[in-house]
Amino acid sequence: MMDWTDRRFRYFARQLSQHTLLYTEMVTTGALLHGDASRFLGHDECEHPLALQLGGSVPNDLAACAKLAEAAGYDEVNLNVGCPSDRVQNNMIGACLMGHPSLVADCVKAMRDAVDIEVTVKHRIGINGRDSYAELCDFVGQVRDAGCRSFTVHARIAILEGLSPKQNREVPPLRYDIAAQLKKDFPDLEIILNGGIKTLDECRAHLQTFDGVMLGREAYHNPYLLARVDRELFGSEAPVISRAQALRNMRPYIERHLSDGGAMHHITRHVLGLGQGFPGARRFRQLLSVDIHKTSNPLALLDQAVALLEGR
Repeated sequence: MMDWTDRRFRYFARQLSQHTLLYTEMVTTGALLHGDASRFLGHDECEHPLALQLGGSVPNDLAACAKLAEAAGYDEVNLNVGCPSDRVQNNMIGACLMGHPSLVADCVKAMRDAVDIEVTVKHRIGINGRDSYAELCDFVGQVRDAGCRSFTVHARIAILEGLSPKQNREVPPLRYDIAAQLKKDFPDLEIILNGGIKTLDECRAHLQTFDGVMLGREAYHNPYLLARVDRELFGSEAPVISRAQALRNMRPYIERHLSDGGAMHHITRHVLGLGQGFPGARRFRQLLSVDIHKTSNPLALLDQAVALLEGR
């Protein structure tokens, strides 16, 4: 979700659901320690509860970044052991770490020793060459012994050679049964299911087995799905926000961004998923993706887009 779940998307997502735990895009330790940390750590208070997802494999660097996250007010630090891209593999980040469970355990311990906030891990059920259930249990067991109590399990293996990241989300089959067995064998751990989940009905079904579910690309491409999460999964009695009101709520935020010298498309690119499944949806997307670059009055276009959402 790099370049997708930035602070602007998270602000928008929070308009739709008040209770969902939001995650940042994956941020590498190098970016935080040697780059513009404030750009990656910056967030609005409304985004809480909020987790910073880190990519790295050097325990001391991860501990230093966890301290930065805690100081910045994050509620959780999540170590990414699931990303299969060549770029992160070359830096010993992501899914390749599943082949090094003792190193992941050292990373988790270093972070837990450094901060009081929760330290969690997101991982695959295996990688090519290390995809047996026994090896998965070894990985989870070692990381658990280092103090991690919450594991988000993408229920596919990652194939580290020959497949693109997109193919790694589609080609290896989903094995929810493996994740379910993991919950059965580690009943005291929080096991959160990830991978291929697209509807709230599916979420409810999986919550009969797992402690939580994670939605990734579906929540981005179809964000209005989040509008019903609070009532249907968290038991909230608050009314479901309309598409129009969710976008209307973004106006003051957009105004501040523009007054600070930002471009409106930095934000509106994240809300295009509101425009699907109704007459006028194509025009809605055109307003905020094409016309936005041609106008001298972007807020007037935003108001037109809100009007198209009324009653949808």
